[in-house]
Amino acid sequence: MTKITPSFFKSLMFCYFLSLPLIGCGEKKVENQNKEQVSETEPAVKETSKSSKKILFFGDSLTAGYGLEVSQAFPALIQERLDSLGLDFFVINAGLSGETTASGKNRLDWVLEDGIEIVIIELGANDGLRGIPLTETESNLQSMVDKVQSELPNAKIILAGMQIPPNMGPEYTSTFKQIFPKLAESENISLIPFLLENVAGIPELNQGDGIHPTVEGQQIVAENVWEVLEPVL
Repeated sequence: MTKITPSFFKSLMFCYFLSLPLIGCGEKKVENQNKEQVSETEPAVKETSKSSKKILFFGDSLTAGYGLEVSQAFPALIQERLDSLGLDFFVINAGLSGETTASGKNRLDWVLEDGIEIVIIELGANDGLRGIPLTETESNLQSMVDKVQSELPNAKIILAGMQIPPNMGPEYTSTFKQIFPKLAESENISLIPFLLENVAGIPELNQGDGIHPTVEGQQIVAENVWEVLEPVL
């Protein structure tokens, strides 16, 4: 039986830590292979003020600000606008890269809390890119709206509309686009017609993957959001 001496233990730990960069490289390779999806990382949760009135941004990597600093993502830019106007709200960025409507439905309970007056739901892009059945996407979004209305009956809801490239065929693409205005109308909630209006498909406003906005792209997204958020405020 091998005796574990201090020197042997140090050697063992050295080998362990030496292996960590290799694990990271493997993860990077998988990420590169799947960059057509709105990618998966840890959630960015950012509270940027002391106010008791809260605005929850609940979404995927578009909300989280994938590839950028959280301070460069559109929720933080909305916070800057609120502060400049002296409006007593603070923003919670609950964006999680890679989130689908199914996983979002399960995660929503964890982020709903007292004091939230406005909830912006920005999910669905990953469903569309993965070809998830449209009935499932619609049902999950409906469940999230129902959950907010049940848990925070006085909160106002804004739904961020999304569109996808025509990779899945014209019928799927067209029906996907209609999910958001259809739900907003049936639930009488506010709608951002297309979150990435004037950003999607413009190379200089997107990062190398062609999906996630650059700093400049996020600024335009913030304007798209503000146009609908301001009258709700």
